[in-house]
Parts: sequence; structure tokens; C-alpha cells
Amino acid sequence: MDIKGVTKMVFTSPGPIIWQFGPFALRWYGLLIGISVLLGLNLSQFLAKKRQIDPNLIADLALALVIFALLGGRLYYVLFQWSYYQQNPWEIFALWHGGLAIHGAILAGLATTWFYARQQKVSLWALTDVLVPSLALGQMIGRWGNFFNSEAFGVPTDLPWKLYIPLENRPLELRQFEYFHPTFLYESLWNLLVLVLLLNLFFRYPRLRPGTLTLVYFCAYSVGRFFIEGLRTDSLMFGSFRIAQVVSVVGLAVGIGGLLWLYYWRRNLPDVVPADSRYNRL
Repeated sequence: MDIKGVTKMVFTSPGPIIWQFGPFALRWYGLLIGISVLLGLNLSQFLAKKRQIDPNLIADLALALVIFALLGGRLYYVLFQWSYYQQNPWEIFALWHGGLAIHGAILAGLATTWFYARQQKVSLWALTDVLVPSLALGQMIGRWGNFFNSEAFGVPTDLPWKLYIPLENRPLELRQFEYFHPTFLYESLWNLLVLVLLLNLFFRYPRLRPGTLTLVYFCAYSVGRFFIEGLRTDSLMFGSFRIAQVVSVVGLAVGIGGLLWLYYWRRNLPDVVPADSRYNRL
């Protein structure tokens, strides 16, 4: 309490657990993932209808997409933190402790969607274009799981919106500091902007070439993640390079190159169905 008797507000996590009964616990991380999936499914089905795509295709894909995206995100994270998980193998399965890499989830999700599109003989890019807004929505919500776990924060700061991190969650070399950049919040807000951009393009330009929104997502998300990652204290590293920044550069290059391919050279992206029959099954 300060000298005027007014309680000082501190921006900090209330803890990772919502409710616990014995060994059973309802955790914020899992709840937020579940909310993200449900809202994302409804959004993608709504967008699919607007593009005359059967929403049942999205519903049928959703379960496999969630499972393999989670597995991909976890595997990616574990591989780059193998020195720890080699000594603590049971922690590999402790998803509620955090440790999901979005780039791994995106790669696994893209591969899953490709296999599904081949099986159903539909356009890969028609599907991904109605999925990426939901991906941005899910990232926007899911980043708050990092807040409740007191993880994925940035370097020390004294800014007004600074985040208090409990001692046990601070890196050893930064234990003398109490307040850090809330990088989870920065990325959540950035993903909100990405979502608004994608939805604006979707509704204002209904004749965009297939794959456009997917490539715009790669560009927009990669730019924000590159700069936000530079503030983080827990980056996955490859030598002296932050993996997320390297992947962001690649994602931006792929996005720009793909957009040039579509609109400068006026070529279709490689797809699982011929361009002239792109929507035959949709």
C-alpha cells in the first residue's frame, strides 16, 4: 500500500490453475487452447460459406489439424530444448507447463492440410485462406496462456505496463529484476492486427487469387514476431541465432515471393488440383 493508502496495482499472473481437486486441475493454458479451437472452427466455417466452400470440409479437417498442430508445435520445441528434455523425459508430455512453438504448429498444420486437400481433391490454398484468420485468432487468445504460466516474457523494463514475474520463473541471470516486458501481450495485440488485416482483405476483395491471404499472413506475422522475439529472454537458439527470427525472415521471404508470383508474374501457386478445377469439389 502506498503512502496515500491506495493499493498499488501490479500487473502479474494469478497463477496457471483455475480450479483443482486433488490431482485434477483445470488450467488456463488448456482452457485457452480449447476456446481458440472452438472460436477458430466457427470463424473458418463462416468464412468458408462466404467463399462457397462446404463448411463440412473445415469441420472434418479440424480435429486432425488440432492434433497434428499440437504435436508439431511440441516436437519443434522439444527438439530445440533437447538437452533439458533428455534429462527430464516425462516433461515432454507435460503440455500444461507450456512449451509449444507456433512455427512447428504451423508447419505441421500446413502438412496436414496438404494431405487432406489431396485426399478430398480440393484446393490447398482455398482451404488455408479460410484457416489463417482463425490461426491469427488462436494465437491472439493462446498467448495469454503464457501470461498465466509466467513465461515467454521479455527483458527487464520499468515501463508503465511492465509485468511482474515471480522469482521462481525468472532466468537465473535476471533474478535481481522484478519487472519485464510482457512480450506475450505484444504478440497477442500484433495477432489482433493481423486478424483485422486478413478479415478486411477477405471481405473487401472477394476475388483475391487463392493463397493470397495465406501469404499475407506469412508476411504480417513474421514481421511482428521478428521484432518481438528480439525482446524475449527464452528464445529457442541455434548457436547465436534466435530460431524464431530466422524462421520469420524465411516466412517473410516466402510471403513476398509468393505474392509477386501471384500478382506480378500472374501465375497460380502449385496446388493439389489443376487451376481450372480449383473449386470443383468446394
